Amino acid sequence: MLNTVIIGASGYTGAELAKMVSRHPQLLLRGLYVSAASVDAGKLLSDLHGQLKGIVDLPLLPLTDIKATAASADIVLLATAHEVSHDIAAAFLTAGCQVFDLSGAFRVKADDFYRQYYGFEHQYSEWLESAVYGLAEWNADAIHQAQLIAVPGCYPTASQLALKPLVVAELLDPQQWPVINAVSGVSGAGRKASMINSFCEVSLQAYGLFTHRHQPEIAHHLNCDVIFTPHLGNFKRGILATITAKLAVGVTVKDVTAAMESAYLQTTDQHAVRLLGNKTVQLDDVVGSCFCDIGWQVQGEHIILTAAIDNLLKGASSQAMQCINIRNGFPQLTALV
Repeated sequence: MLNTVIIGASGYTGAELAKMVSRHPQLLLRGLYVSAASVDAGKLLSDLHGQLKGIVDLPLLPLTDIKATAASADIVLLATAHEVSHDIAAAFLTAGCQVFDLSGAFRVKADDFYRQYYGFEHQYSEWLESAVYGLAEWNADAIHQAQLIAVPGCYPTASQLALKPLVVAELLDPQQWPVINAVSGVSGAGRKASMINSFCEVSLQAYGLFTHRHQPEIAHHLNCDVIFTPHLGNFKRGILATITAKLAVGVTVKDVTAAMESAYLQTTDQHAVRLLGNKTVQLDDVVGSCFCDIGWQVQGEHIILTAAIDNLLKGASSQAMQCINIRNGFPQLTALV
């Protein structure tokens, strides 16, 4: 059994992680932690998330001694703010723990990226360099060897899973950037109440035009420039991405289908992508599940792809669990289906 701790366990993602770890046959949930100043310190996780009563009734402990916490852990899940993950990950890594960071603190290796998009200078260049991007369906070999896995963001997961087969197969016109329009439920803003995620205040709207930090993350890992516009919807959870792209000369729908099937069907490994072909995906089919559904339609030289995920699961916690399973040689969907 691998001793597993969750840092930042009080939020939506932390609760989902706790549920998964508790039902994993090879993991033992050894501790749930929040910051020492958190108002949730000392409370039971199941008092904050009632669906966990009788499943995970552990207390939320204040993280006051990282060295002692690291000594008791084989696996550390960081469901923390970007700056917090940046500051504490190294201590767990130095202690020999496997670290799965759900923040953006180690996702992108590019000059000035963190100063420009996250507002801080990265202080751990060696760990940043060795971190593996945890897009489970595409980076399994590297994940299996890594000590630090940077779990992708929710928008980048849906966008990349849809586009990457076409980019890798060179089926897109490189002169025209794919255009990604994606809408997320309000749980993506976190558990803390605010005007921006109150159902009474949220109206469907675009935000972060040309400035959202997930745009460079998507472009960096696709090795392809994109136009990305996120939207906030007045629903609880899920992400729907609609992507328009221009195909290279002579590319047909058969070529697209072959690339998708080569990426996701012609493999003996378990994974969490479901191909719908020419059907349009819908959120209700993925909310509460670990899957990404992808559909596509071609007309002339253009393609429209649709991809849907649960932002708290495939966009965060279940992808982290896929990475844990890959890293440790367990079937990918253990504790997920």
